[in-house]
Amino acid sequence: MKTIGLEEHFITPDLIPHLEDTYQNINKSLASRAVPRLQELGEERIAAMDAGGLDFAVLSIAGPGVQVEPDAARAVRLAHEANDVLADAMAAHPDRFGGLAHLAMQDPTAAADELERCVSTLGMQGAMINGQTLGLYLDNPCYDVFWERAAALKAPVYLHPGNPTRMPATYEGAEALYGPFWGWGAETAAHALRMIVNGTFERFPDARLILGHMGETLPFLPWRFDSRLPTAYTKVDLPQPPSFYLRRNITITTSGVCDDVALRCALDNLGEDSVMFSADYPFEDLKGACDWIRSADIPQERRAKVAHLNAKTILCNLST
Repeated sequence: MKTIGLEEHFITPDLIPHLEDTYQNINKSLASRAVPRLQELGEERIAAMDAGGLDFAVLSIAGPGVQVEPDAARAVRLAHEANDVLADAMAAHPDRFGGLAHLAMQDPTAAADELERCVSTLGMQGAMINGQTLGLYLDNPCYDVFWERAAALKAPVYLHPGNPTRMPATYEGAEALYGPFWGWGAETAAHALRMIVNGTFERFPDARLILGHMGETLPFLPWRFDSRLPTAYTKVDLPQPPSFYLRRNITITTSGVCDDVALRCALDNLGEDSVMFSADYPFEDLKGACDWIRSADIPQERRAKVAHLNAKTILCNLST
């Protein structure tokens, strides 16, 4: 069975200093092991894919990338250069690598233009944005120009975790919560919910958001969202309940969650066309993830959709 991975990371030398923003969230040994693997964009990575059983990897910059770059012009330049590196790797190995564009959201119009270049000219499958950019979330009206273009291109945008602008007091004294253990998922889920309740998907019904890590808990709570939004202190004027936008505009990947129960719940609650496979290389065990999806306790028809068929439907420029 063919497997396509949707959250498989790389890094360029110029973006390694930005990656260091995540070192406050992960142990030092993981960081030191990951950086050399992240820089592999040739035979060594392909050998790792072959050993693990991954047929095709859609590559993306390991966060936060330029989302934490204070100089907008430099962010635009670094994103453009990273995308050129990715395009070269895709051209060298077209049967093994795809890519998600890295975007400098400091300049929404430039980000829209770069998305169009990457999808229409470089043949990428969409984009990845690593959380908020200098305090601005993707529901901000300044990003409407970007979402209009993404929707017109039918280019999905993968919302990858990133840190909030400052550590919440909740995590003080329990710093293990701050990062992949819990905080990144909570931050990313809240980011996606902002887009729902503030009407991003109502304004742009063709926009498509992808969430990793089995949907950052959102697939398990649509009933609760629909039940509690009408009781919110601030009235939210949406023509549809939150679950409508969650199911219409958001798809998820399994990255970092190799759990049969969670997978079945996501498939049941979002639909079998809305879940895709990811391994989250090199931060997770590539072979373990591939072995899991091949043996997960789901019907074979659903397994094929998760492993590769849904990606071919949702992503741009994917014929593998």
